[in-house]
Amino acid sequence: MSAGKTFVAALLSAGVLFADAPAGAARNVVLIVADDLGRQLGCYGDPAARTPNIDRLAAQGTRFDYAFCTTSSCSPSRSVILSGLQNHANGQYGLQHASHNFSTRSFVKTLPVLLKQAGYRTCSIGKVHVQPAESYPFDRFANDGVLGGRNTVRMAENAAAFIREDDARPFFIYFCPTDPHRAQKGFANDSSYEGVKPVKFDPHEVPVPEYLPDRAEVRQELAEYYESIARVDRGVGRLLEALAASGHLDDTLILFLSDNGPPFPGAKTNLYDAGTRLPLVIRAPDQRQRGVVSQALVSWTDLVPTILEFTGAKRPEYPLHGRSLLGILEVPQPAGWDEIYQSHSFHEVTMYYPMRAIRTRTHRYILNIAHELPFPFASDLFDSPTWQGVLKRGDQRYGSRAVEAYVHRPRHELYDLEADPREVVNLAERPESAKLLAEMQKKLKNWQQETQDPWLIKYEHE
Repeated sequence: MSAGKTFVAALLSAGVLFADAPAGAARNVVLIVADDLGRQLGCYGDPAARTPNIDRLAAQGTRFDYAFCTTSSCSPSRSVILSGLQNHANGQYGLQHASHNFSTRSFVKTLPVLLKQAGYRTCSIGKVHVQPAESYPFDRFANDGVLGGRNTVRMAENAAAFIREDDARPFFIYFCPTDPHRAQKGFANDSSYEGVKPVKFDPHEVPVPEYLPDRAEVRQELAEYYESIARVDRGVGRLLEALAASGHLDDTLILFLSDNGPPFPGAKTNLYDAGTRLPLVIRAPDQRQRGVVSQALVSWTDLVPTILEFTGAKRPEYPLHGRSLLGILEVPQPAGWDEIYQSHSFHEVTMYYPMRAIRTRTHRYILNIAHELPFPFASDLFDSPTWQGVLKRGDQRYGSRAVEAYVHRPRHELYDLEADPREVVNLAERPESAKLLAEMQKKLKNWQQETQDPWLIKYEHE
């Protein structure tokens, strides 16, 4: 690291660069969305992770311990991040690309639309993965040399160039690495990326989550996964340096999160914690209390309201499904943030498996609307060495679950998260759980009605 970069890092660590923004300062926004990243970060207690820049950001902002995507699938989740609406309401039910071809509804006003109307200049760098283009009209797509979103340092350099442009308007940068998503083979670690020094991991030393089997091929994949995560961290560090060098660290709201959980069966495309409980770090220039760890249950529907409040941009004419987080950034245990709702319908077009869920501090209830179908596999997860190893050996168990229980699920799943954090003991059929089940079912249905869920019709037809 150069002397200048070391100096910036030291100031960042000390909090010197996070002083309150002066009156009348610009209100810029940088939204960083990693791809398929779980909580494999040092600031979330992962002993193997090498993420000093993200950890430093968390130390100077607020880290949410109970942050959740609404659906553990790329395009649907990104549509929620950019619209503030559950994907069953915004229409982006599944993946945008290729034959899947799901699309956001025309009435939806996304962040680039709302912020442009408020006088912002907007820039997307890296993955977008939602459509149609007219619903996501960024002024600039600064992707020169980013190698499909894997060269995170070049992504940060492109962001720095955008920030330095002679334009007095405040900026919104949507910074989306493709890491640590799977590549055609492995995690794209075989290529070299200028400015990014590879960080290697020993497969024998990486922790194996409880939802995965402890097998050699799993450990090898996890080691590659951690290397890809380290690449994300390097880009975040360079982006923070660019903000500091331009004098904009003190007037920029920075949000760091992931679209969905890790790219392994048992996590991604599921509504269990393994697939939906994710990192969220927010650093606001007006914060006085830093290094806060929030226990609020929050979801990606809360991101748009947060950004709109910070920027003063006008809300759309329809109600959003979340609420701003700005008022609780300095409150470790705010009242009234005790449940979130989740909605998944597709991943790939062939993967119809609609689920609706409510998650409280103590329980999760999942309604598997098409439970007669086997649970579908995303193509990259099915082809992974992790799952292929299960098939070749004929394993009866997959991590903490039976393979049969993973593939064939009941209509109702109810878990006591305090006694059963792995979410494997289904209480839905137990008489002693009948009252709680009924209460959660009522809440879930009311929420579906409030958010105009098209799948409400299934209550009448099944």
